[in-house]
Amino acid sequence: MTEATKHFIGGDWRAGAGPTFTVLNPSTGAPIAEMAIGTPEEVDEAVRAARAALDGGWADSTGSERRKLLLRLAALVAEEAADLGRITAEDVGMPQVFAFGEALFSAEYLEYFAGWADKIQGDTIPVQAPRVLDYTLREPVGVVAAIVPWNAPTSLTLWKMAPALAAGNAIVVKPSEHAPLVPLRLMDLVARAGFPPGVVGCVTGTGPETGRALVEHPGVDKIAFTGGTETGREVASTAGRLLKRVSLELGGKSANIVFADADLDAAASQACVACFLGSGQQCIAGSRLLVEASIHDEFCERAVAAARGFITGDPMDPSVQLGPLISARQLDRVLAFVEEARPEATVALGGARLGGDLARGYFVPPTVVTGVRNDMPIAREEIFGPVLSVIPFRDEAEAIQIANDSPYGLAGGVWTNDLSRAHAVARALKAGTVWVNSWLAVNPSTPFGGYKSSGVGREGGREALGLYTEVKNVYVQMR
Repeated sequence: MTEATKHFIGGDWRAGAGPTFTVLNPSTGAPIAEMAIGTPEEVDEAVRAARAALDGGWADSTGSERRKLLLRLAALVAEEAADLGRITAEDVGMPQVFAFGEALFSAEYLEYFAGWADKIQGDTIPVQAPRVLDYTLREPVGVVAAIVPWNAPTSLTLWKMAPALAAGNAIVVKPSEHAPLVPLRLMDLVARAGFPPGVVGCVTGTGPETGRALVEHPGVDKIAFTGGTETGREVASTAGRLLKRVSLELGGKSANIVFADADLDAAASQACVACFLGSGQQCIAGSRLLVEASIHDEFCERAVAAARGFITGDPMDPSVQLGPLISARQLDRVLAFVEEARPEATVALGGARLGGDLARGYFVPPTVVTGVRNDMPIAREEIFGPVLSVIPFRDEAEAIQIANDSPYGLAGGVWTNDLSRAHAVARALKAGTVWVNSWLAVNPSTPFGGYKSSGVGREGGREALGLYTEVKNVYVQMR
């Protein structure tokens, strides 16, 4: 019998008062934990503890104090990267070697925002009046509710915590019910780093129960949400009704465009990385591969050959690049998209559940589907699986038209050796991030977020601080 998880409230671990949710290892389908489903009362305790910490001095803490705490947390995350990687592999199915790298990247993210903590400043503003001093202050928003998904739990939790804490906010984290174990492990590190009790809290639970209670709580000033677009719309609707500040990092159906003059071997290899990393369970997956018609057939052969080199299997195996999908439900959903496309498109590789030693888990190998049109569901819906849809285009104008013909706008890619074309297409794409001759180059110092249905606001870089600060103008009439 697995033990029930606890909530982290006011610096203490609290046994859950409500029912539990069974967390499964997606590689085996076996239970690994019983997650406590936070009640509205427990959410209220966590929010009140956060507010008490703010009022008790955290909101007035110096940037230097916050910088030192964030640097301590960064060091602990790096020190515990192997353990965080192991937990991620068991809980999410991310290959352990990648999960280890994710933890190290997250430590760098904390270091970056630690550097901002003592550099958040306002401006002195000239006004059209004599003997007046007008200036601005940047102050913390207050209590932040951070709702994070399961697909990259270390980084996506710390992406919200780092700028929020650097700016002097308190934060309550609600992890996904499918992957609560890494965020809970991070709470241990928060306590070891020395953050005052209540500044960081964590209440586990499901969206309809715990998540809704947190979003609707009157003591929450700002909501930071990463997840599916439909749920994001509900969060935004609630935030609008209650006039809470909100940032949303949502889904994507990103287009990766390959022109005939590109380095085709590099483009084929990276197109597979763009789509298959994390078993395709990433919002920035390059799941639409747009290929210039003159090289279409040749390039498809290269892409299929590159995809065959990706090993799917036990995420604890250091040679594995693809682990399982998160759940049986997600497995069925991914395969349904492939089956629906078969009458009109060609499944050139993969497209079926793996059996044998992997039959107990939710494993789908790299899947390449050619002959796809942009109006097909496989090209329009966010599948969240290792499915690469290949779409031909005639020229630059059509490539841009196809890429932008999507409700999403999170990322895009351009593969070309024509510098003018690279800049022109990057400018024309309606996406928050455009990579040229690369993919997945994400840095702590760069803004990340999407156009259209892919979200609101930017995480990462200096822009993220705007999500977690209020601007106050002070007008002083001097005698």
